[in-house]
Amino acid sequence: MTDASHESVPSRHRKRFPGISSRAYEHPADRSALVALRKLSGFDTVFKALSGLLPERSLRLLFLSDSVRVSDAQFTHLNDMLRDACYILDLKKVPPMYVNQDPQPNAMCIGLDEPIIVVTTGLVELLDEEEMRAVVGHEVGHALSGHSVYRTILLFLTNLALKVAWIPLGNVAIMAIVTALREWFRKSELSADRAGLLVGQDLRASMRGLMKIAGGNHLHEMNVDAFLAQADEYEKGGDLRDSVLKILNVLPRTHPFTTVRAAELKKWSETRDYQRIMDGHYPKRDEDKDTSVTDSFRESASHYADTVRTSKDPLMKLVGDIAGGAGDLGGKLRDKFTGAAGGGGAGKGGAPASDATDGSEGTWRRPDPEEGSGSGS
Repeated sequence: MTDASHESVPSRHRKRFPGISSRAYEHPADRSALVALRKLSGFDTVFKALSGLLPERSLRLLFLSDSVRVSDAQFTHLNDMLRDACYILDLKKVPPMYVNQDPQPNAMCIGLDEPIIVVTTGLVELLDEEEMRAVVGHEVGHALSGHSVYRTILLFLTNLALKVAWIPLGNVAIMAIVTALREWFRKSELSADRAGLLVGQDLRASMRGLMKIAGGNHLHEMNVDAFLAQADEYEKGGDLRDSVLKILNVLPRTHPFTTVRAAELKKWSETRDYQRIMDGHYPKRDEDKDTSVTDSFRESASHYADTVRTSKDPLMKLVGDIAGGAGDLGGKLRDKFTGAAGGGGAGKGGAPASDATDGSEGTWRRPDPEEGSGSGS
């Protein structure tokens, strides 16, 4: 593992981004959804009114009574990271942060009125200082973007769906909303990964953290390039049947797969947008009120069009062919599904879709087949 050493750990004097808007690092699909929601008249009022129905107050009391609050007296190194992350992203009010006893590596940012950050002991023990700094920046990015409001609602609706599963059609209606929120949730994770990179300013540390989430504390057995190669193989491998299985596998999840997150973050770190931010040129939050919903949706649509055009996934390639007016679509479909065009054979993705599900509502975690609730999310 060539990246195990820390010889290139950046200086403690990291670049700061005064007044930075979350639009600077948000994924286009995440940004367009948030801009539209923020523009809706009375939207915030409606969601605040839901606070009486949501278990937010109960969660705050639970963490206060049964977790350790990060401060100058407890987990001081995490407290320093938290304040440093808020300083770099210019988040005026430092959110409360708690460490919860749980061997499962996880972190989350929740709350309607005010965000709170929770990290598990499993995560604290797994990551080194620079890797943890990226995670803390990830959670502060959620807070700056206002993600905690919608994440709390997703947590509530997911738990509600479990409770009303016995009611005919009741669970179907709620799960339709949950599925849509999860699609946004996955994009918001990519946004927060970018915020973590802006805070840590060390791509190698971000990559190491994601590898540890996937494979545990065995850096000497892992390699960044090989890990990223897995993401490439996952995207382009197989035939249309594998593409369908990928969709079924990801639908119940709140997070993109770990290799995909690593590849997306590395790709963004090489863009002009990232370099412009690091050079001090970025959208300011005092300009957010003038943001055009139409422009945001146009950018999101353009991003998805580029994704289809450049994707190596068999299904996305076929969609691109259809959009481009390619001929013999019937033959293409037949070849793709049978693997006759060299698509890699049948049944490579034969594991049941449910084997890879992740219904929990944490924000920095490895795949977990069980539905999360309460402080164990």
